[in-house]
Amino acid sequence: MSRFLLATFLIFVLSANLAAQSAAPTTTAQTGPKSPAQPTPFPSATPTVEELVDSLGPADLQTFITLLKANFTNPDVITDTELNRATVEGLLARLPRGITLLAGKESVPPAVPSAFYSELIAGRSAYVRLGSLNNTNLQALDRALSGFAAKKVNDLILDLRASSATSDLSLALEFAKRFCPKGKPIFTVRKPNVRQDRVFSSDREPTFRGLLMVLTDSDTSGASEAIAAALRFYDKALVIGQPTAGRAAEYSDLPLPNGKSVRLAVAEMVSPEGRSLFPEGVKPDLPVEMSLSEKGQIFQSSGEKGMGPFIYETGRPHMSEAALLAGTNPELEAAEAAQQRRGRAPEKPPPHDPVLQRALDVVTSLEVYQKR
Repeated sequence: MSRFLLATFLIFVLSANLAAQSAAPTTTAQTGPKSPAQPTPFPSATPTVEELVDSLGPADLQTFITLLKANFTNPDVITDTELNRATVEGLLARLPRGITLLAGKESVPPAVPSAFYSELIAGRSAYVRLGSLNNTNLQALDRALSGFAAKKVNDLILDLRASSATSDLSLALEFAKRFCPKGKPIFTVRKPNVRQDRVFSSDREPTFRGLLMVLTDSDTSGASEAIAAALRFYDKALVIGQPTAGRAAEYSDLPLPNGKSVRLAVAEMVSPEGRSLFPEGVKPDLPVEMSLSEKGQIFQSSGEKGMGPFIYETGRPHMSEAALLAGTNPELEAAEAAQQRRGRAPEKPPPHDPVLQRALDVVTSLEVYQKR
């Protein structure tokens, strides 16, 4: 029997289970992909396999299995083991943020910590890239915020695009405390079938109280997503960039008899307003596209060059008073250089960070508006 057919069956079973488990609406979001309670019409003339499966009700799914076992040309391969394998394969495909099959502990290399970085852009806007949520970077954050306070900086761009998931939620909370109000819940960890939630709240006054912009993308994962949601809720921070990873959950690695293991999302993180952050994550207020590879190149080079060269695009040279006094013509020189480059491969433009550029544009616009 083909694996495709088994995988298709798995999706049938999963759809039936999800439809059967659908509950009455609550104030919190669902923790997994939503399955339609009733068969849905095809959205297009050529439906996908998933659309076909989603259009079937529980009775259709059960009939499918019965017909398969009774009529397939090679019924001996329709064993419980193969059906279970197809079920696992389909679950892994449908719930990629919640279920991962691991070959073994040795197959999961430890993540390389991402460094903290900060600078004052154009002498007025603070830029902070948290990096990994660890003790070293937390101490660096405190030093940076202290320096910005001494310079009376009123706006800060918090970059979470290098902040991957961490298992230390108490430490992640410490980062959020620097920006969120005292006595307020930052995020809640909720387990199914457990009556009491774990609430992570701030017990100190925030260090920074000014205008906040938060940068995110698919590398913003785990507790970093919860931090972004809390800053948007309490500080009215504008989230700019791309959707977060949708992995704001606690994971456990559970062993299988053959030495492999399955990594499961066993608890979800909930934002201060009661919305589940798993698996949908945080959607930006201002979507801005940027490739992960170009972002990585910029972050790697910023330690030596700063972020300035990657924010402002180089403009066309213009004639100026200084050029006249020097007896030069920048426009003519640029035209001659372009002429010499003709016939050669075009030069690759330098990397550019449109996400940070958009954040700076917003900050500048708000400052101009407030001064009017």
